[in-house]
Amino acid sequence: MSMPVSPAALPPGAVLGIVGGGQLGRMSAVAAARLGYRAHILTDEPDGPAAQVAHAVTIGAYDDPDALRRFAMAVDVVTFEFENVSADGLELLAALRPVRPSGHILRISQDRVAEKRFLTEAGIPVAPWREIRSLDDLSSARTELGLPFILKTTRLGYDGKGQSRIHRDADMPAAFDSLAPHPLVAEGMVDFACEVSVMVARGLDGTAVTFDVTENRHRNGILDLSLAPARVPETVRDDARAIALRIATALDLVGLLGVEMFVDRNGQVLVNEIAPRPHNSGHWTMDACPVDQFAMHVRAVAGLPLPPAVRHSDAVMKNLVGPDDMALWPAILATPGLLPHHYGKTEARPGRKMGHVNVLFPPGALPGEFGVDAALGPLAEDRGKPA
Repeated sequence: MSMPVSPAALPPGAVLGIVGGGQLGRMSAVAAARLGYRAHILTDEPDGPAAQVAHAVTIGAYDDPDALRRFAMAVDVVTFEFENVSADGLELLAALRPVRPSGHILRISQDRVAEKRFLTEAGIPVAPWREIRSLDDLSSARTELGLPFILKTTRLGYDGKGQSRIHRDADMPAAFDSLAPHPLVAEGMVDFACEVSVMVARGLDGTAVTFDVTENRHRNGILDLSLAPARVPETVRDDARAIALRIATALDLVGLLGVEMFVDRNGQVLVNEIAPRPHNSGHWTMDACPVDQFAMHVRAVAGLPLPPAVRHSDAVMKNLVGPDDMALWPAILATPGLLPHHYGKTEARPGRKMGHVNVLFPPGALPGEFGVDAALGPLAEDRGKPA
C-alpha cells in the first residue's frame, strides 16, 4: 500500500539547509540529492566533507547573524549535522525558516545536565548521576555513587574527550580543575555488559520508525565497530526500541535521533546520550537497508512519508580512524566484500574519523569474532593492535 504525501512536503528541487560541514552533512547531502533536493551547507570550513558534494555553501560562523540570514534566505528548511553548533543561531534561523529537529532539542542534547534531567523527568532509565558545581558536590557524589565513577563535562565532549574516570579520592581535585566548562556531571558506573544504540526517525505527522538495535564497540574512546543486529536477547532489543520511541515522542522530534544505551548484566537498558542527527553507529544502514539513516533523516525533515526501517542484510561497520587506518585504503579497495565510504578529508590526523567500511552478511548469518575478523580482511590486523 502506498503512503500519502503530505501537502506540507517539500517538492523536488527544494533546498535543504544543513548547518555543519562534516561527514554527516556530506552523507545527508548525497541522500538529499537522491530524493531530488539540493543541499546548501553552512560551514566555517571552506573545503570540508559536506561542501565537496553540496549544491551551494555559505561560509561563516554558526553564530554570525549576517551569515545565518544569508543562509536562511537561500534554503527552504534547515537541519544540522552535529551538536556543537550555536543554539542561539538556530533560534535566529527558526524565525526565518523551519528548523528540524527543533532548537529546543539541540539545547537538551548539548548539555548533559539538561539531557539527564529531561530523561529522568520523562521516566527514561539512566545511570545514577549528580550535577557537580563544586568540590563539595564532588565529595557528595563520591559518597552517593561510590568508586569508581565518571566525571564528564556538560558540553563539547565527544569521542571520549571531556571525561575522566575517578578511581581514588585523590583523583577528584585535579579532574575537577582540568575539566571545563563547569558544572560537570558525575555518573555512577554501570555493571556493563555492552553498549547498544537505536536510530529513530519521526515525521511531521508523528509517524515514527526505528532501525534495528546496533551493538557498539569502542577503541580509545572512539567507536570502532558496530554490529547489526545487536547480539542481545530479543527482550533487550524490544526495550531499547521502545525507549527510543518514547524519547522521540517526548521531544516532539521531527527528524532523526540516535539514542546510545548501556545494557547491564541483568539485561536492563539505561540511556547514556541522545544525538538529534544521523549517528556514527547508524552507518551500517547505508548498505544494509533499502532506506538508510540519511535518507530517513531527509525524508523526515522534508515532510515526506517514512517507510519501514527494515534491513535486507546483517552488517558490520568498521570506522577508519587516523593515518594508520587510511594507510590501508589501497588494500581496502582491493578486498572483495568491503564496502568503503571515504569522507573526503585531506589530513589523516590521529583520532580523526576518515571514513568507514561496511561488510554485509545474509540475514541471520552475522558471524562470531573470528568471522568478523575474516570478513574485515586487512582491517582485522588493525583491530589486533594494542589499545
